Amino acid sequence: MSSSNPPPPQCSSSSSPCLLSSLPQQSPYKFPTHRLKKTQTDASKTPLVLVACGSFSPVTYLHLRMFEMAVDHVRQNTEFEVVGGYLSPVSDKYVKPGLLSSDHRVNMCNLATEETSSWLMVDPWEAFQAEYQRTAVVLDHFNHEINEVFGGVVTQDGEKRTVRIMLLAGSDLIATMSEPGVWAPEDLEHILGRYGVFIVERAGTDVAAATDSLARWRHNIYLIPQMIHNDVSSTKVRLFLRRGLSVRYLMPACVIEYIEEHGLYLEEHEPRGRPPPEPTPPNPDANLNLNPHSTSIPIHQQQQQQPPTDRSQSIPFEESTTQS
Repeated sequence: MSSSNPPPPQCSSSSSPCLLSSLPQQSPYKFPTHRLKKTQTDASKTPLVLVACGSFSPVTYLHLRMFEMAVDHVRQNTEFEVVGGYLSPVSDKYVKPGLLSSDHRVNMCNLATEETSSWLMVDPWEAFQAEYQRTAVVLDHFNHEINEVFGGVVTQDGEKRTVRIMLLAGSDLIATMSEPGVWAPEDLEHILGRYGVFIVERAGTDVAAATDSLARWRHNIYLIPQMIHNDVSSTKVRLFLRRGLSVRYLMPACVIEYIEEHGLYLEEHEPRGRPPPEPTPPNPDANLNLNPHSTSIPIHQQQQQQPPTDRSQSIPFEESTTQS
C-alpha cells in the first residue's frame, strides 16, 4: 500500500458544490450502467455506489476482493444498500512508474470484472481524460451520471431515491489525508464531507492518529477490517513478470493472458507494449444481485495506515490497497 511515487500535478480546488462543470467531455463516451441495480431491495436503507480510483497497472485479485469486503461490511454494519461498484482507472497524465496506457488498463479491468464478477463495472471516463482529474472531480462525475443522468434508483414501491456515492480505498489514503499540505483542504471537505470513504485496513498500519486529525469527518469515514490479510500488489506483480515468475492466482487468468498476448510489463521502465485492441465491451446481460440486510453502525475507529505521496486524487487504488 505504501508509495514513494512523486505527487501528480497540483490543482487548486473550486469552491463550487460541483467541480465537474468546466471539464471537456469525451464525445464517444457512454457511462456503464448495465450492472447498476435499478431497484432497491430494502427501502429502509440508503442506496450506495462504491467507487475505487487507481492505476490498476495491472488489476489484481485484491482490487476486486476489496469490493467484496466492502459489501460484507456494508451489509452487516451500516444502513446502506450497495447497488453498484466501479473501478475508475487514472488518466495517463498521472505520472507513475509502471503505468501502462489507459487503453491497456481499461481493457484489463473490463476483462477482470466481466469474467469474475456479477456486479462490478469499469468506468473509462477518468482514464481517457486529456488531463489528470482529482478525486473530488471524479466523484462529482459519478454523482452526475448516476443521480442526474441515470435518475438514481427506485424502491419496490416506485419511489425515486438519490444514490450515495462513496470512495473505496486502502488504508494509506487516510494517512495521506491527515498529512499537512498533501491534500487541498477544499478537496478534503469535498471528498470526506460531501461523499465519504470506505477504507480497507492493511496489516501493520494504524489509523488512530490519522482519524483523530480528520475528526470533523469521522461520521463519513468507515473502516473495514481485512479478515484474511492479503498483500498482493501491482508493484509485486510487475516485478514477478519482469523476472519471468508465475503470477497465476494473483490476478484473473484472462488478465494474465492479455498481458502475455501484448507483451506487457517485461521491462522495468515499461514501454507501452503492443497496441491494444478496442476496449473490451461489457456484458449487458449481467446483473447485480446483492441481498443486504444490515444493522447500523458507522465504523470510524482504529485500524491502519501508511503514507504515499499525494494528490488531490485518491492514491491510485493499488497503491492505497497494496503496494502498487
